[in-house]
Amino acid sequence: MKSPAKLFDEFKTVIYKNYGENPGKMLVHTGVLGWILSSLAQIAAVVFNDKISKEQKVFLIPQEMADAAANIISFYVVTNSVKALGSKLVKTGKLSTPKILAYLEKTGIPIKSKKGIESPVGKWDFDITKLANFDEISKDFKQFKNGVDVGASLVGSIVSSNIITPVIRNEYAAKRQKNAIAKMKAKQMNNLETPKGISLAEYQNIAARHPYSSGLKV
Repeated sequence: MKSPAKLFDEFKTVIYKNYGENPGKMLVHTGVLGWILSSLAQIAAVVFNDKISKEQKVFLIPQEMADAAANIISFYVVTNSVKALGSKLVKTGKLSTPKILAYLEKTGIPIKSKKGIESPVGKWDFDITKLANFDEISKDFKQFKNGVDVGASLVGSIVSSNIITPVIRNEYAAKRQKNAIAKMKAKQMNNLETPKGISLAEYQNIAARHPYSSGLKV
């Protein structure tokens, strides 16, 4: 059995390998993990709440699970998309630093378009990392890109958590709630028993025994 120190070292190695050069990715994944844990807590609160009837839990638990899926997916898609956009802008040179621009000029790539010469910088198909002598600027480039990734991930998570995800969740929850209420009403109606009628002879017999029926005639 491995010692705790050995396990911790292996854990650090895995974290560094996957997130050491991509902190923005780590923010996205930890954010998703946070949503998963909070969603599980919400579902557990419904499951173990004795004040909620079994009939209500039948509808509430699937609804909470669906809400959790909507929250997690929308958060990941929005945050990861904003991060990917930030990374793309850095790779194309649309977002850059003086050192990176100086490097491009040194390699003979025009920073701005001139008469008869069009600059590839900022074009969607341009990628600084694919240049032959990229190693000369790789350290500064990666540091800048990591900073942009972190900033983009934070912006994406804020927009997702406070604007987009709540709107999607509320719209979806409203539809789920409407369907759940309709199903509960339908179930209640199916459980209702139609009152049994009585025959004329039974009615006459009941009326005859009534204390105030002596003056009535049928």
